[in-house]
Amino acid sequence: MDPLQVIEKFYPPGSDTHTILVNHSLQVAKKSLEIARNLAHLNLDLDFIEQAAMLHDIGIFMTTSPGIGCTGDAPYICHGYLGRQLLDKEGLAPALGLVAERHTGAGICLDTIIGRNLPLPRRDMVPKTLEEKIICCADKFFSKSPESCHQKRTVLDIIAELTAINSAHARRFARWAAAFRL
Repeated sequence: MDPLQVIEKFYPPGSDTHTILVNHSLQVAKKSLEIARNLAHLNLDLDFIEQAAMLHDIGIFMTTSPGIGCTGDAPYICHGYLGRQLLDKEGLAPALGLVAERHTGAGICLDTIIGRNLPLPRRDMVPKTLEEKIICCADKFFSKSPESCHQKRTVLDIIAELTAINSAHARRFARWAAAFRL
C-alpha cells in the first residue's frame, strides 16, 4: 500500500492542503522511524510505522481549519476519528485507522471526552500499542501551520503546550519522551 496514493484520493496533488498534509506526514514519518530505530531491540514493524505516520492526519480535510486550507464541517478535534472512518472505508488494515483515531492530543481518554463534552465518539482514544505511541509522540514535534511547519518543537515546548490543554496529556507525552530518550 502506498500512503501517497491513498492521500491523493482525498487531496488533489498540487493543492495547498495536499502540500501541507504531505510535508507534515513526511516529517512525522521520519521522526517516528528515528524513534523506532532507536528501539531496534524491540523489532518494531518499520513499514507499518511509516505507512501509519503518513496517514495519521488523513481526516483533516473534513474539518474546519482555514489556516491549513481545511473547509469541512467538523471541528478540528474530530480529524482523528474521521480519519479512522475514512481508512476503514478504504478497506485498509484496522491498525492504520486506530493510529489516526488515537493520535490527537496525546490521546484523549473517555473521561476527558465526557467531562469536556467533546464532539467525539464516547470511547477511549489513547494510544495503546508502542507503534501508536511513537507516532503520536513524533506528531507533536511538527506543526501543519505554514508559518511554523519548518520549526521542530522541543520536548519542553510540547509539554508546556499540552499542559495548557490537559495536564494528563502532558504527563503522558513526558513519559513517552523519557522512554524514547527524546
